This record gives sequence, structure tokens and C-alpha cells, in this order.
Amino acid sequence: MSAREIPISEDDLAASLPALLGKAYARYSNFTVAAAVIDADGIAHLGVNVENAAYPSGTCAEQVAIGAMVTAGGRGIATVLIASGSNAVVQPCGACRQRIAEFATESCEIVSVQDGRTTRRTPFWSLLPDSFGPRDLD
Repeated sequence: MSAREIPISEDDLAASLPALLGKAYARYSNFTVAAAVIDADGIAHLGVNVENAAYPSGTCAEQVAIGAMVTAGGRGIATVLIASGSNAVVQPCGACRQRIAEFATESCEIVSVQDGRTTRRTPFWSLLPDSFGPRDLD
């Protein structure tokens, strides 16, 4: 059985995100972010932010998690969990909202995690209303 085949509960996933923050590469901003994408099959895919000295070349945690999902064969996002090393409730940046929109299910939610617990749930489509996406090209 591969890691792709092992589902995890949302609560367990939220509890694991603080430990994942230690793997982020945030050398320049010191703002660590960990994300988990739960695909339409209930499988979790993880990511952390990876900064770069050429500042706009960094990679957001959500982007890394989406890439892991696609690499594993996933094509639908049901939930995105996001935690940061700060006390702030973190939401996806504009670029990540567009990346999530590419794969988001109609009921996709963004879940903010602080101290290993869910602190806010936001329907994804409320963050990017009237967005351009795959449905516009069909």
C-alpha cells in the first residue's frame, strides 16, 4: 500500500501541520507555512513554502501540496488546510487562489489551522468569486 492510499482525518491532519512547519524553507521572511490538500478521494497531500533569494521565485505551500496531489494522480480538491508559524489566520494568496480554482470542487473549503486546531472554515468560492477557470474553456 502506498502513501497515496492512506486517508487521514481532517483533525489528525490539522494536528500534524505544526510539525510540518519546521520543514519549510523561509530563510528570508521567516514566515513559515504548511499546507495540506485533501483531494476528492480523501487523500492528503502535503506542502511547505520554499523561498528563494530571487524573491518572486519562491513557492507557496499550497502550490507544493497541489503539485504533490497532481503527481499522485489527484485532480480534485475538496479541502485545503493552511497553518503558519505566526499567530495569524492565514488564507491563500491571490496566485494560490487561482491555482486552487483549477482543481477545486464546488464544495471546496479553506481551513485555517492554528496550534494544530481548526480556527476558521471558509467556502473556497467565496474567496474567488467570478473567477476564470477550466469551466470557462469548456
